Amino acid sequence: MFTNLKAAFRSLRKNKTYNTLNILGLAIGIACAALIFLWVEDEVNYNTVHIKKNNLYRLNINKKFDGRLFTMGSTPRPMAAALKNEIPGIANTARVSDEPQKALFSFDDKSLYATGRYADPEIFKMFTLPFEQGSASNAFAQLHSVVITEATAKKFFGEEKNVIGRTVRIDNQQDFVVTGVLKDLLENTTLKFEWLAPYEFDIQQDQAALSWDSYGPYTYIELDPNASETIVNQQLKNFIHNKEASQQSEAFLFPMSDWHLYSEFEGGKQTGGGRIKQVRMLTIIAWIILLIACINFMNLAIAGSQKRAKEVGVRKVLGAEKKRLVAQFIGEALLMTLLAAAVAIIIVMISLPGYNLLMQKNLSIQLNEPIHIIALLTIVLICGLVAGSYPALYLSSFRPVAVLKGLKLKAGSAVWIRKGLVVLQFAVSVVFIISTIIVYQQLQHIKDRDLGFNKENLVQVDMQHSIAGIFPLIKQDLLQSGLIENVAMIDRTIMGGGNTDSRFRWEGKTPEQEISIAHRGISNDYFATTGMKIIEGRDFDANAAAGNNAIVINQSMAKVISKESAIGKIIESPRGNEDGKYTSLTVIGVVKDYIYGDMYGKPGPVIF
Repeated sequence: MFTNLKAAFRSLRKNKTYNTLNILGLAIGIACAALIFLWVEDEVNYNTVHIKKNNLYRLNINKKFDGRLFTMGSTPRPMAAALKNEIPGIANTARVSDEPQKALFSFDDKSLYATGRYADPEIFKMFTLPFEQGSASNAFAQLHSVVITEATAKKFFGEEKNVIGRTVRIDNQQDFVVTGVLKDLLENTTLKFEWLAPYEFDIQQDQAALSWDSYGPYTYIELDPNASETIVNQQLKNFIHNKEASQQSEAFLFPMSDWHLYSEFEGGKQTGGGRIKQVRMLTIIAWIILLIACINFMNLAIAGSQKRAKEVGVRKVLGAEKKRLVAQFIGEALLMTLLAAAVAIIIVMISLPGYNLLMQKNLSIQLNEPIHIIALLTIVLICGLVAGSYPALYLSSFRPVAVLKGLKLKAGSAVWIRKGLVVLQFAVSVVFIISTIIVYQQLQHIKDRDLGFNKENLVQVDMQHSIAGIFPLIKQDLLQSGLIENVAMIDRTIMGGGNTDSRFRWEGKTPEQEISIAHRGISNDYFATTGMKIIEGRDFDANAAAGNNAIVINQSMAKVISKESAIGKIIESPRGNEDGKYTSLTVIGVVKDYIYGDMYGKPGPVIF
């Protein structure tokens, strides 16, 4: 073995240029595959930090809109408590606000923004959220409590050791007391936040939302270890309908193991798709990259076989057996692969910062992890054996008499194998190149797609707190600056989805129709600012009052409510009303459809 090792090193030194090219080619292939496998590992290990992961579920709702069944995570606010009290087998429930809330924290002489969620205290019993300071039992002991992460505590209070009891003012409205500091969350977890506050506080801001036909938070469920998921799902099916007869929604358990990878639903059922498609595709690509690198290695080895022919002939004359020669050449391939792996690690370390920025992750190679060492050695072994096996068999098959007489060696099957490998290598490369071009063209199509508004020189700024109340003054100052052509407000991002309701009514709508309609609150000049075109009717008056009950709709909404002109039509809205009351709204204008929610999809109906 030691002799073979010496021979391998001697061969490497003798053919420096050839071996450098071969090692570098293989190293780049291994590095590319390793980067992909790091991403795949991060994806498949989502939420594994939670000890109770096998018993944790999110409640999903199947609800019909426009004759189609859609699956969503938003649930009625009273549902969590009702489920725990009425369905056996449910150990715990917790509500968590469905969208992260951006809040301004003020303390001492500092003011900083942080993003978090409102949640029920049971969240600390269900999810693995270890406390660095404080405890789960006292986390939400009072309504004005807030729990922050270590990183948030450092951002707020610097190196202060104990921040329990510190008072912070949120959104310049309410004082909250820091009751706990959590260890920083892992990146690959679904539940992300910088702070948590009691969900009861959020409810107090909107008591009208406590009805069974108003959907808001995510509801998380912990089942007893011995409970049957099937039986609980049977009891969940008509649970909402039994509480509110007007609701035909069906609830079901969505296990934590599927949250990240298998989140795709069609017609109320899991399709088996989602993020897992990308994981599978990139895994296949990683192995193909390794295969191309191995083929390149084999081709170079076979191409350089003539240079080693005399060495093989002499060693055979001196009594070297074929199996020993095979072992030597495979050993050389493994040694080169090992060196390539070492170079690949350096390439990965250099590439990781940019790769993390591209993939929006925080990956690290972690060579102290046994699984990473085993994976790297496995790749080395596979590549070494695959890349070195045929060259070893081919070189060891040379006839010493022919070699030493200087006769030209018959290439035999080696030529066809080498040609076949080259063709395969180029074919795969061409497929990759064509696929890359197609994806690039798709992205260009989306970038160049008519969005229905003018994105050039359009700047979007988040509005916080009560700024809307002084918006006219802000608008006046901006316009007087000479740098701004127009200014307007909207209650969501211009291309954001969500904020929908299926309870709007109009003449001709049947009780069976469930159409999800997006609604947007805007200021006047919004259409002029964004470049959206009024194709029928008119815009809002410059001095229109908020309560004048005039609305503008998009083309898709106009087609829904009338086959003729929609101007003057009445749409009844339940928004902002209690006790089932509706407000009559009059359509004064129709705006051209614009893209929102899904860049690849078609625009749905919108009410402004």
